[in-house]
Amino acid sequence: MLYLLSELSDGGDLFNLFRYITFRAGGAFFTALIFGFLFGRPLINLLRKRQSNGQPIRDDGPESHMLTKSGTPTMGGVLILGALVVSTLLWTRLDNPYVWIVLFVTIAFGLVGFVDDYQKVSQNNHKGVPGKVRLALGFLIAAIAGGAAAWVHPAELTNQLALPVFKDVLVNLGLLFVPFAMIVIVGAANAVNLTDGLDGLAIMPVMIAAGTLGVIAYAVGRVDFTEYLDVHYVPGTGEILIFTAGLIGGGLGFLWYNAPPAAVFMGDTGSLALGGALGAIAVATKHEIVLAIVGGLFVVEALSVIIQVLYFKRTGKRVFLMAPIHHHFEKKGWAESQIVVRFWIIALILALIGLATLKVR
Repeated sequence: MLYLLSELSDGGDLFNLFRYITFRAGGAFFTALIFGFLFGRPLINLLRKRQSNGQPIRDDGPESHMLTKSGTPTMGGVLILGALVVSTLLWTRLDNPYVWIVLFVTIAFGLVGFVDDYQKVSQNNHKGVPGKVRLALGFLIAAIAGGAAAWVHPAELTNQLALPVFKDVLVNLGLLFVPFAMIVIVGAANAVNLTDGLDGLAIMPVMIAAGTLGVIAYAVGRVDFTEYLDVHYVPGTGEILIFTAGLIGGGLGFLWYNAPPAAVFMGDTGSLALGGALGAIAVATKHEIVLAIVGGLFVVEALSVIIQVLYFKRTGKRVFLMAPIHHHFEKKGWAESQIVVRFWIIALILALIGLATLKVR
């Protein structure tokens, strides 16, 4: 919206700044951060008032959670999404299709998560919306987004899978591109959701991944950068940097209240939306494989659950003391703060490796 101020510029005044993506990304970051600080406490007070018992705690989870997390309200993801949506609409170009695809996925998954959280707190039960229903809705949302991405991608990249390092290789997925995009988006949403089990554990890796994907989106959206880096040019994706800047700002505003001990949980409202956003950005920028590296922590969390379930069904035994894997380390006696900070470090290392794929060939 504020981009329109650039039309008032004669090329050498203050209004000219609004032409630059980096300037508007900074504006989105601070807008989302201030939004989080302004509305964080009132939202928490409202959620505490509405949720007398807080988020239902699983009785089969770590024993300590019944003492340390009982009564903490959920749906804090509303704060992140509010900051993110407001800052994005305010600072981005509203004629950019990639921004709308990512926003659509974020808001739609956020609504699914909101309904799930609402059922949990209203029924005082941790089950919420049945898993099959959530998956079906997720795949429907992802199908729409995948189809839209295939429609707006340049003709030479439509339905193509780009590979990191092997930059001259494009794999033509044809009609399989949309199902592939669906798996990426839904997989990312649910992987982040599984990671969201300790105070601050999910939000920082999400911000790290978003920042990395934002840089990638900016790079592949500039023809000079793509020529230098020898990556595929996807015109228009640079505006996604503004979205990721808003996500980081909103995430920091939320983390202020979610740092141990958390005053509020993001819930499925936040985790599904943010995970879906990461998947949508990867699809838009043709960096789906790189997402598996940048978001490697989320991949490990999801794999730990899959391995645990399959192995238990086959043998009746468990590979991990508890899944997702962060609970395994809790059971081994690691302090919550140790797990959170060490997982943050791992997420940062993986993000740097993923970012390096821009240049390595």
